Amino acid sequence: METYIQVTLFVLLLLAFIVQLYYLIGNHASLAKYKVTDELPESKLPISVIISARNEAQNLQDNLPSILEQNYPDFEVVVVNDCSFDDSETILHDLKDKYPNLKVVTITEHTRFKTGKKFALTLGIKAARNEHLLFTDADCRPASENWISRMAALFNNEEVQIVLGYSPYYRSNNFLNALIRFETLKTAINYLSAALNKQPYMGIGRNLAYTKILFFANKGFAAHMHVISGDDDLFVNQNATADNTAIEIHPDSFVYTSAKTTLAALYRQKKRHMGVGKLYRNEHRRMLSFDALSGFIFYGLLIWCLVFNFEPLLALGLFALRWIIQLIIYHKVFKKLNATRQLWYLPFLDFVYYIYINVFGLIGTFVKTTQWK
Repeated sequence: METYIQVTLFVLLLLAFIVQLYYLIGNHASLAKYKVTDELPESKLPISVIISARNEAQNLQDNLPSILEQNYPDFEVVVVNDCSFDDSETILHDLKDKYPNLKVVTITEHTRFKTGKKFALTLGIKAARNEHLLFTDADCRPASENWISRMAALFNNEEVQIVLGYSPYYRSNNFLNALIRFETLKTAINYLSAALNKQPYMGIGRNLAYTKILFFANKGFAAHMHVISGDDDLFVNQNATADNTAIEIHPDSFVYTSAKTTLAALYRQKKRHMGVGKLYRNEHRRMLSFDALSGFIFYGLLIWCLVFNFEPLLALGLFALRWIIQLIIYHKVFKKLNATRQLWYLPFLDFVYYIYINVFGLIGTFVKTTQWK
């Protein structure tokens, strides 16, 4: 009986290994092959950049000028001041005097009506004068003055209605930061590869673009207004198709922000983000679940084989083969996403990552979040 259980567990290890290879070779390799064009594309489409900000006075002062001073011929920046009670109004007033392309929409607190980010963004979209919309957050800063140019150029293709960008975190020298940056990197690899494989399922609101007509034709956020998060990934999940979605990953198009610095802050953020996954389309939930569970099972059973000395050399061989394939594919991907330094820590961070996403996946399933900020 004991031998039967051991063989069964080892077969599960092999199956998890095969599933992991499918994601690496079948999905992520497409991003490794993707060619990034260095030449700055030309676009003259009018763009509206939309930012929802609640009590973001310091971030607005630090980051908004880098957006307002973008190298682009025709754009406006719409900032929705969402019930702020700090100095946001004063800072926005001062910036408006200096930058004529800044438009401010103010929401005031109501005792019987609680607003959220989706409501604020909807007001910003309605206030925007342009058809093509580009979204980011107040705590974000574009990597270059060509951010808008890079993202807007994809709309030159009239079929494109959604553009997925990449938003990494600033690097600092601690383990929590390394883990957050790796998780963000893996998430980006998943959704960018899926879009290239004609299966787009999510985007990140710190660097995301879509058209106003798409927003209103699909009733905006109405289908998931009851959920506090999902203004970005749920909207993309419900409206992206094989033909209407493009990606932009030139380093000039990156949008950077600072990662959480405490476990408590990270917990609040991830609890909010993970809670919307159960509302994804069934095929996307299965795709993400198989990746998360197969990675967790692979590492768990690998450790079991080593601890109980059951075919340890074969188990290590599977680990080594997976790692080599990861290095071949991820070397190109990490280079494109300006993250080659993290290759040195790949085996350890990958192991922690699969524990991390499974734990937060369970938390997101059972714990409800009622506040966006």
